[in-house]
Amino acid sequence: MELNEISDITSGFKERMRRLALFDPLYELDRKKVKDKQEKPLDMKGLGLLTLLFFFEQKIMRNHKVGTKDVATFLQKVTEPLYHLDGQACEDIASTIIETFRPTHGKKRSYSFYDWETWQEGSLEYSLLKAKTFDSKTNTQFYTLDEDGLELIFATKEFYSEFQLSINQLILRKQLEKGEFRGALRQINEMRIDVETLNERMIKLRHEIQRTIVSEETFSRYKQLLEDIHIRLERENEEFSELRQFVRETKDRLYEKDYHQIEKKTYSYILEITNQLEEVHYEHSRLLEQSIELKNHTLKAAQESLYYTGIDAFNFDQDINARVIGMPLPLEAMKGLLHPFLHIQQEQSWSPFSVFAEQNIREEREEKVDYGFMKIGNQSENDYQEHLRKNYGSVMKLLVEAIYKGCKELTDVIDFVREREESLLHQRFFYDFWIVLHQRAPIVSGKIESTEEEQTHIMDDAFTQLGDQTLHILERKETLHVTDRFSIQNMDIILKEVLTDEL
Repeated sequence: MELNEISDITSGFKERMRRLALFDPLYELDRKKVKDKQEKPLDMKGLGLLTLLFFFEQKIMRNHKVGTKDVATFLQKVTEPLYHLDGQACEDIASTIIETFRPTHGKKRSYSFYDWETWQEGSLEYSLLKAKTFDSKTNTQFYTLDEDGLELIFATKEFYSEFQLSINQLILRKQLEKGEFRGALRQINEMRIDVETLNERMIKLRHEIQRTIVSEETFSRYKQLLEDIHIRLERENEEFSELRQFVRETKDRLYEKDYHQIEKKTYSYILEITNQLEEVHYEHSRLLEQSIELKNHTLKAAQESLYYTGIDAFNFDQDINARVIGMPLPLEAMKGLLHPFLHIQQEQSWSPFSVFAEQNIREEREEKVDYGFMKIGNQSENDYQEHLRKNYGSVMKLLVEAIYKGCKELTDVIDFVREREESLLHQRFFYDFWIVLHQRAPIVSGKIESTEEEQTHIMDDAFTQLGDQTLHILERKETLHVTDRFSIQNMDIILKEVLTDEL
């Protein structure tokens, strides 16, 4: 064997060993002897891989706040059918796994090996998890997958095949952030292949749905499958939109720094990336529309075909008439056989509870019902208006006394009334009185300032008590909850002499 052939074999040996080193923490977890409450050994290597997959799923969903308690909750749900673990045990396991992936001293993990390419001892450093943020209020450290952790996930078959496009989107973002535009362009071409592969799968799925739905069970299974595909495509579409925005901002930033003149090749890469990414995004958007069409039309058509297939397979003469006429069935069996084809019995009835229902009892005469508020007018006084005028006069008398006692707000007046005559606070006219004052204020010398015709006879007893004084009512923001039934907005109350105002 020639020397150059050996160098071809050993070329890139360090990088290959680095990929193998990424699995070392999983085997380190496998060597830990951890048991549940029933002394059953735990699959720590599998739990470690599940933890990485959990962090990867959270990264796809853009949840950057994942701590030890979140991992413990996930592990408890996963291991519940197999192991007997409580919450504290799951937190200890989660802490052990996180400390294995990211040592407490904060340094990266190291892996020693012999480099057969350079014929020297070598050492590698890698990090599966990294600290993201820290919540000082709850004293919680949040973690996320590091680049090496993502690479380890990419090496697993399950997520590599199902989330290939999402993985390529993450890689593309990293390449754009580092300025590796040539590699980013190649990554977009790989994403184009992924979209084409997804398109072929969608076409096959369409034919499979139309061909294999023969029962409600298969219909439900395909319905759930299409919902999962639609959700994943929506997430990928959101990531495409953010990537397009990121590329556009990068292009504008380079243009402002005159890179299009200094680094023409780099700027040409950015322009090519922009065009290629637009095309891939457009093809992916068609996939999203195709999934909606599959979900809303193809699946519905398959369900309808399943229904009509059942109708066509049903023969009334053979399945019903032949059995009724040819077989001597008893009367009870005959009723059961014919019951699905009979009309539902309908009978008019009334409930005895309708006697107790609310009824509107009126006399047999035409009358006009007024559902509005009572208006103040000059019509002849009746007993109700006379009584209301006296009540307003009593309230105004208490108001004047309260003002002379030093009350400057409505809340002070209410406290004063509560001590003198608390029953007024439970009467509706007390609050109507304040509403009228607020609407008509300022009130000068017992009269109301207004451009419309004055209709104030119901407030005569109240306004005459002001004498030669002006009453100002100004609303405040706070609301006073006087009783369980009544609430009113607080007001400023100012009573001034007319001569003082003129001066």
